[in-house]
Amino acid sequence: MSELHGEPYQPQSGFMKWMESRLPIMGLLYPTAVTFPTPRNLNYWWTFGGILMFCLTVQIMTGIVLAMHYVPHVDMAFESVEHIMRDVNFGWLLRYVHANGGSMFFIAVYIHMFRGLYYGSYKAPREILWILGVVLFILMMATAFMGYVLPWGQMSFWGATVITSLFSAIPYVGDMITQLLWGGFAVDNPTLNRFFSLHYLLPFMIVGVVVLHIWALHVTGNNNPTGLNVKSKQDTLPFHPFYTAKDGFALVVFILFFAMFVFFAPNILGDPINYEKANSLVTPEHIVPEWYFLPFYAILRAIPDKLGGVIVMFGAIMVLFILPWLDTSKVRSASFRPLYRQFFWVLVIVCIGLGYLGAKPPEGAYVVWSRILTAYYFFHFLVILPVLGLVERPRTLPQSITQSVLGKDDGGQAESKG
Repeated sequence: MSELHGEPYQPQSGFMKWMESRLPIMGLLYPTAVTFPTPRNLNYWWTFGGILMFCLTVQIMTGIVLAMHYVPHVDMAFESVEHIMRDVNFGWLLRYVHANGGSMFFIAVYIHMFRGLYYGSYKAPREILWILGVVLFILMMATAFMGYVLPWGQMSFWGATVITSLFSAIPYVGDMITQLLWGGFAVDNPTLNRFFSLHYLLPFMIVGVVVLHIWALHVTGNNNPTGLNVKSKQDTLPFHPFYTAKDGFALVVFILFFAMFVFFAPNILGDPINYEKANSLVTPEHIVPEWYFLPFYAILRAIPDKLGGVIVMFGAIMVLFILPWLDTSKVRSASFRPLYRQFFWVLVIVCIGLGYLGAKPPEGAYVVWSRILTAYYFFHFLVILPVLGLVERPRTLPQSITQSVLGKDDGGQAESKG
């Protein structure tokens, strides 16, 4: 395990020696963020962890400034958003960056999660790392849902009404939970105040869990496309400058993608009805959440019973917590698992299909297909994964990460030198 630690920081100047003897910040950061030994075969799918850090930083910084001008009151919330857009210097830019930043955050996190599924990053010894990632995903969804309510448009109001009403289906305590969320007997001003407070607080909770997530990552080390463990120093490269340069290039490309939405199509991922002020007397014809909730919304509506729908929807997330123990294969990476690779891509198509169905009216063939895809989603995790690990014959793994990169095995020599 000692080989997984980076080279210690050696202060060069008198000031840094004085600082390190009193507050060793660089001594903590240097071996974990600069010289940390990282598998030499990481591809661009591994850059989304850094991209997610960028997204979180952008959301917190823009959110703090927007909160200075936002008024969490049902009579003024909608107008305060318009005030930000029209009267605050660069308010339109802050609002569009924050609103589209939520979508960029979810694009990056879905790619990050599917990469983990493909390469088996949830398997031992990284179970806690994966579980913390699922916790982050849940906190993100809670934060995004509460943030969507704040503009107090028609879809904000009715989305909050529909989703919070689901908790009333829970036996015995459902009504109490719903009234606690509402702050009364309907979605009104106390609800908006609660959601504003929590929307402001939860990102800082996310930061705390991110610290634990990174800590867990540095205990076990990175997974890699082969799924092999690091066997020697020959298998690794220092994080800086090799991966800082690679991640930096990927981040610039992502920012250009982000900017394309902010400057050319800022409202394309939203619902135009949310530019109408909330009205409890006028129900929209078709109530839908933001796009990143649509797969779970389709699962919810696929079940005819309200309580059953709530259980299955939350079960679709909870099953991810036990995923490390559902997959019985000893091989991590799908690159060496031909059968699993096919089922993985079927799962990706199913999740995209659920997202499409979540945006459609809950009627006819849409409901039928939602039920079929929901059944397959659970079948994948609860049946296919456990059985595949028993019947699949994986391809032969390389002897080391070095062999997979250079086509030769230097692992034995490196270990003998170490």
